[in-house]
Amino acid sequence: MTKVKICGLRREEDIRIVNKYLPDYIGFVFADSKRKVTREEAHRLKSQLDERILSVGVFVNAPIEEIAALVKAKIINFIQLHGDEEENYMNALRCMIKEAVPIIKALRAVDTANIEIGRKLPADYFLLDTYSAEHYGGIGKTFDWNIVPGDFGKFYLAGGLNSGNVATAIEMLHPYCVDISSGVETEGYKDEKKVMEFIAAVRAAGRTE
Repeated sequence: MTKVKICGLRREEDIRIVNKYLPDYIGFVFADSKRKVTREEAHRLKSQLDERILSVGVFVNAPIEEIAALVKAKIINFIQLHGDEEENYMNALRCMIKEAVPIIKALRAVDTANIEIGRKLPADYFLLDTYSAEHYGGIGKTFDWNIVPGDFGKFYLAGGLNSGNVATAIEMLHPYCVDISSGVETEGYKDEKKVMEFIAAVRAAGRTE
């Protein structure tokens, strides 16, 4: 069944919501964003998170020491690189961490050729998100799903997903995980009803595959 990641958690209320509906992953954004959290905030929120939910740290061109410290403190279980990180950066990060912490590399989906180039990077998973010249992600718009290579394997799908279109995305692309943030928000804050509806839609789609 397709997994679910709810990204951009920053309030204790957000933790209460996900603990109730149990997505597979949640995301703490450490990059510049309206959803950015500090290490201290993430630590407090993680301490309240249901142990069945894995936490993903989202970074954009961050110092590798910063990421390694969050891993060592057990604040994050996965690393998501959403910037211009290349092979040397990723290899240096792995050497510093010295733990089997999965790395997700976000690829800004422009066309099939762009995705094929990106997938050569040494990541454990890739995340496909909508391209924007101004932002590294989180713009809440879908991209042309037809550009995704048919043999792409396990990948995370992001960009403009919501409870109304996620079943179509799953049927068409069979992503390993669907990743959502603004699609489960109202006026910039996580909305329990939208979280519930999105997770229900994903799980219903999984039962019909």
